[in-house]
Amino acid sequence: MIDRLLDKIDQSAAPIVVGLDPVYGMIPERIRRACTETHGNTLRAAAAMLTAFNREIIDSVCDLVPAVKPQNAMYEQFGPEGVRAYAETAAYAAEKGLIVIGDVKRGDIASTAAAYAAHIGGVELAGERFDPWREDAVTLNPYMGSDGITPFLDCCRAHDKGVFILVRTSNPSSSELQEMRLAESGLALYEHVADLVSGWGADLMGRRGYSRVGAVVGATCAEQGRALRKRMPHSFFLVPGYGAQGASGQDLKGFFDKDGRGCIVNSSRGIIAAWQKDARFGEADLGAAAREAVLAMRADLREVLGG
Repeated sequence: MIDRLLDKIDQSAAPIVVGLDPVYGMIPERIRRACTETHGNTLRAAAAMLTAFNREIIDSVCDLVPAVKPQNAMYEQFGPEGVRAYAETAAYAAEKGLIVIGDVKRGDIASTAAAYAAHIGGVELAGERFDPWREDAVTLNPYMGSDGITPFLDCCRAHDKGVFILVRTSNPSSSELQEMRLAESGLALYEHVADLVSGWGADLMGRRGYSRVGAVVGATCAEQGRALRKRMPHSFFLVPGYGAQGASGQDLKGFFDKDGRGCIVNSSRGIIAAWQKDARFGEADLGAAAREAVLAMRADLREVLGG
């Protein structure tokens, strides 16, 4: 999985993952109206809006980027119909040749973690395996330790999938836990987690020097991100926080390795809501605006990487 992602990044020259995190206010009125006319004012209509919105975004950028990252919570809030929209979005992106990173942030113990691991491992019924989610990788919360991680690692081995584990996140309150110092080692908690992630991924290496066990490292933590790149030379970074959360390409220079690889940068609102942020675009330009935002982001990152 990690080699396929690296290959796709090289082919596109765009270490970009588009976050598919739509909220109702981003959806053009024409899509809302069409779905409501078909399904009424229902949760089914809301879910149909998400699917239609995502398809336009995917169609507009699938030749420019290697991956998308749907955020599960944005779909689950609409109940079973929303979950269906999430699965339909992942399947459509996969059909378009994109790597799908499910932003599910799961983290539980024992049999529960094994059930959650079906996101990348699928389920077997009467000797037949089903893959209902069509995800290549998922995000994980490591707070429960290896109990919550091991079932996913088993799926990575068995099915060539990947995981990205929260190490240093970009949200404002993350320091309340992640920067606490451990009495025994003196390390910050996020540094200890980084070492765990490196260990978990040591026997899941790809042919290009990166593990299928990656790390989530926020773009707004520039100094710590640079230090983590040195601390975790074989861990591929999934980097949120670019654009709407305040980080730019210049903040990310140290997140990449010496060859300009080693991470993929997420942008959500900056791309999928671009049609609302530029007076040149109207609601008919949802895809065109997203495409232009991707091209601008790619240029910003290329300037940093010297490409």
